[in-house]
Amino acid sequence: MKLPWFKRYGIIYLPKNFAGWIIFFAALIYAVYLFVDIDRRSHSASDTLINWVFNCFLIVLVYTMTAYFTSRKSD
Repeated sequence: MKLPWFKRYGIIYLPKNFAGWIIFFAALIYAVYLFVDIDRRSHSASDTLINWVFNCFLIVLVYTMTAYFTSRKSD
């Protein structure tokens, strides 16, 4: 598939294609799921946020790498 899935706006990649939207919503849903799961097992609010922010960093990293490799390179 040669269509670009994402378009870059500054440092942000926004979905441009159906596959890009699926990846975007999958990442968003997974982040919410992780928050609920971590919150259920944690003992305090800071414990929840510390663990969730680290996991969100990993999700954003994978999303950005996927978007980088599936976006059209600027000429």
